[in-house]
Amino acid sequence: MKNIYTFFVFLLFVGLQAQQQEVSFTVTPTNFAETQSITLSFDGSSIDESAWGVTNNALYLWSWSFDLNDSNSMDCPTNGSWTNSNEANRLTYNSSNDTYSISFVPTEFYNRTGIGKIGFLVKAKNGNGDKKSQDMEVEVGLFQLNLIQPQSNENVEINVGESINVQASTTVDATFEVALNNNLVYETSSASTTFNYSFSPSESGNVKLKATDNLGNTLEDNFNVSIIPADQIAPIPAWIEPGINYHPSDPSKVGLALIAPGKNYVHVIGSFNNYQINDDYVMNKDLENEELFWIELTDLNPGELYTFQYRTNDNIKVADPYSPIVLSPYDDQWIESSTYPNMPSYPSGQDFEVSVFQTNQTSYSWQVENFEKPAMEDLIVYEVLIRDFTEEKNFQSLIDKIDYIKDLNVNAIELMPIMEFDGNQSWGYNPSFHYALDKAYGTQDKFKEFVDVAHQNGIAVILDIALNHATGRSPLVRLWNVDDNGDGYGPVREDNPYFNTSPRHSYNVFEDFNHQSEYTRYYVQRVVQHWINEYKIDGFRWDLTKGFTQNCTANDEACTNAYQQDRVDVLKMYADYQWDVDETSYVIFEHLGTSAEEAEWANYRVDEGKGIMTWNNLNNAFNQNTMGYSSNSNFNRINHTNQGFTEKRSVSYGESHDEERLLFKNLEYGASSGSYNVQNLATALERQKAFGAVFFTVPGPKMIWQFGELGYDFGINRCEDGTYSNDCRLAPKPVAFSLNYDTDTNRTAVYDTWAQIIALRNNNEVFKTNTYTVESGNLLPKINIWNNSIPNSRLNKVIVLANFKTTTSVVTPNFENTGMWYNLLDNTGFSVTSTNQTVTLLPGEFLILGNQPADTLGVEEVEVELDPDFDFQVLNNPVENGVIKVKYNTSQKATFSLYDLQGKLLKTKKVDAGNGQLEISSSSKENVYILLFDDQINRKSEKILIK
Repeated sequence: MKNIYTFFVFLLFVGLQAQQQEVSFTVTPTNFAETQSITLSFDGSSIDESAWGVTNNALYLWSWSFDLNDSNSMDCPTNGSWTNSNEANRLTYNSSNDTYSISFVPTEFYNRTGIGKIGFLVKAKNGNGDKKSQDMEVEVGLFQLNLIQPQSNENVEINVGESINVQASTTVDATFEVALNNNLVYETSSASTTFNYSFSPSESGNVKLKATDNLGNTLEDNFNVSIIPADQIAPIPAWIEPGINYHPSDPSKVGLALIAPGKNYVHVIGSFNNYQINDDYVMNKDLENEELFWIELTDLNPGELYTFQYRTNDNIKVADPYSPIVLSPYDDQWIESSTYPNMPSYPSGQDFEVSVFQTNQTSYSWQVENFEKPAMEDLIVYEVLIRDFTEEKNFQSLIDKIDYIKDLNVNAIELMPIMEFDGNQSWGYNPSFHYALDKAYGTQDKFKEFVDVAHQNGIAVILDIALNHATGRSPLVRLWNVDDNGDGYGPVREDNPYFNTSPRHSYNVFEDFNHQSEYTRYYVQRVVQHWINEYKIDGFRWDLTKGFTQNCTANDEACTNAYQQDRVDVLKMYADYQWDVDETSYVIFEHLGTSAEEAEWANYRVDEGKGIMTWNNLNNAFNQNTMGYSSNSNFNRINHTNQGFTEKRSVSYGESHDEERLLFKNLEYGASSGSYNVQNLATALERQKAFGAVFFTVPGPKMIWQFGELGYDFGINRCEDGTYSNDCRLAPKPVAFSLNYDTDTNRTAVYDTWAQIIALRNNNEVFKTNTYTVESGNLLPKINIWNNSIPNSRLNKVIVLANFKTTTSVVTPNFENTGMWYNLLDNTGFSVTSTNQTVTLLPGEFLILGNQPADTLGVEEVEVELDPDFDFQVLNNPVENGVIKVKYNTSQKATFSLYDLQGKLLKTKKVDAGNGQLEISSSSKENVYILLFDDQINRKSEKILIK
């Protein structure tokens, strides 16, 4: 009953203890027509009602039906919902013999005709937590065929020349036919209710048994036969590696390879051989590694789309774990054609995911080939869950909103996982194919277009990736799992080369990867390479890195949270994997652990300009400030030196997908004093601006959660019906654009203020410093920022003040010098006559002060030339073909920065001291821009026209 699993998988994400029970049943009469009344009875002695929390014998039937071809499954109309079964399906308890029963006529119960099979299970009224029995199925019809030996869909392995005995029975007299790969092998001449036939297959394949009664009705069943092939050992060609490989010069060839330790042989089945087991498609074993199976497919039609699976000797069928796209029989039917036009059809008659390949594909034409990433210290990351960002929930709608994101002045977008996950509605942390793009968000080319558009707008793209675990749908799970009920799914076996049989840490969900395994490490390496090389991804946020240890158990939280050397080492190795592909790739860990462990990563290869960034959760501290409560309001950990980091490698945030929204708690629990009340929406929004002031100005990378800039005020546990429950944490949330938050002036005022503060930070060198202090914990935070390498004639000192109290407060900024200081958001000046001069802040008010005016706007007016030998010229103005040619002479390292006329930083390029020429590539649209030269002694800008 996989449709239940698919629909509810995201609700079960947190991993509930399995409580499924095996229940015995009978059906009366044994054989029945679809118009005949039947009774299903369940043995009460096989059910532990207390394990499901069931009282008063309140058990329910959940049922579904199939058509005459045993396909086209439809749920019973009276099922109700999984969390609230319909009373019409409540089972009757019979105390005299301890049974539960229900009677019905199939055509009436299922509201359909032409029923070939029914399925059902027993469950509690609320089935969450696996409070259900196993799936049970019964054939419908007075004429029934029972394949006794071999069993239905069984895989029978034989040696060449051995025989197979086929036994079957029917409920009425019938004639029988046996066919191998659709070629008739034997047929009976007279009708009987029993069949017994022995034959020696000449080839591997599918054996079909057909029975025909005297009215001409036919029934079929089948099993597979595999003639054990002799090992075909041959060296794998150089152009083939595990996964799908296109021949470099011949579009009629594709190479497939699978790592499958413990498997004796593997067939490839697909649209090219009608999904039949065929000895021509037995994979070779590599000469040097017999765990590596490979095959070269030839005579393919260039440009034609093919689907396929691997089938191992133990009759397990899986898609390729390195397939960039997989087709799903569970999810694809629900994906809108507007999101994924011309989606390939799932092959009829198959089950489980299938892989896709197509030679002679048209390559995406990248507009930005070599994107220059913002420095990691300068990152302002905008975290997005595509599902809840727009109503369309796809890559195209994200492209359509690129101006909204760009105008906020952020320089990176971090997408929650977009790798193939179970179902279509999810946060994405239930991955099954880490290598594949989930089609629920769109096509491969559309995602590439999004990355390209982001890069054209100076925005890096970071992917959230969940490599701690995989779901039961993963081929790496299913190839070595315990399939107790025959549906192809189950927990991993001891011999699984990728996963632990029990979690090795206390936060696990689904199946836990063993990161000490060479197989897992190779898989991780390939996944990282794929997303960087294929999609030009700029970096990864690694989910749940606490899980990358083998030293703990599921019940030992203290161990999981303690320093673990194996975890430190393997994650450094994974960072190296990224940097081997792209030396500037962002590596971000969601660890939230000890500073000692995180400092190991933050300081790793930092002398090479690298270092691993780690998430720094300051949600509680910032929310205490915005609500107006001083307890636990200290956010000094935002200073990277307080974590033992050499450089700014701490990605701090006040909100993330995992944390409660600031505005929600402000409105629910905010403090008040007199008429000033944080629970007032306008007041709460003003305090959101103040949060931005003390957050964005602190040097180092920062992250914001989608719609925080509009004061998003729906709580993380909101259900789709508007109620709140812990069970609804992962439920879809209202889209801010649909609520017109982006046109509400009170909310857009937050957006505008944040955009202005970020622009201030982006465009002024003083914020790119390691010298700063943060004082907080009393609701009057003060941030001091200075950069002594910048001359006093320019902005080199900043003081940020805020009042998160609910009353007016007098604050002493401790000015370093007297004279003119400036409010940097409007560059208005005021005279400071004493270094102890105070300022008065209303509740919720903030100030960003500087010793000189800011360069946030008016970049084109900058001109400071203190070195007589300084020279800077644009050699081609107007600029054509997107390449700016400049000449320069500087006595020290310098930076060229390209801005639009609104002060938005688009691109930077660094040069060493000396005399030279430089070409700066730009993908900017036709318009006037400002090119600024800055070596911290000389500053000069020039307007340029890009055509």
